[in-house]
Amino acid sequence: MTFKKAEIEKFRKQLEEMYQQLCASVHDTTEGVKELSESRGYSQHQADEGTDDFDKTISLELTNKEMNILKQIKRALEKMEEGTYGICDVTGEPIPKARLEAIPYATMTVDAQEKFEKGLI
Repeated sequence: MTFKKAEIEKFRKQLEEMYQQLCASVHDTTEGVKELSESRGYSQHQADEGTDDFDKTISLELTNKEMNILKQIKRALEKMEEGTYGICDVTGEPIPKARLEAIPYATMTVDAQEKFEKGLI
């Protein structure tokens, strides 16, 4: 399936906006983690420290997931430049338009994504 130029531009705009939002979110989260680390003092109760450590762990996990999405967005934008946007990186089959509308940074079909996540490919 090939997309019209206007459709590609619509997806490009979405991806660029998502990229900017995620970059800002990652920045804010990492700054928040730094503040948690810097605000720790000797008088803080151990339970409070445990809560802070848990919050920091959750924040870092979210940042890790956001970084993975940023990589996927970059790959999708590269595929646009290559002229292969909408084609599965694994199978070479077309990615359904409905999938790209839901997840514009998808670079694999659902079947290929499932196999990838299960470690089968």
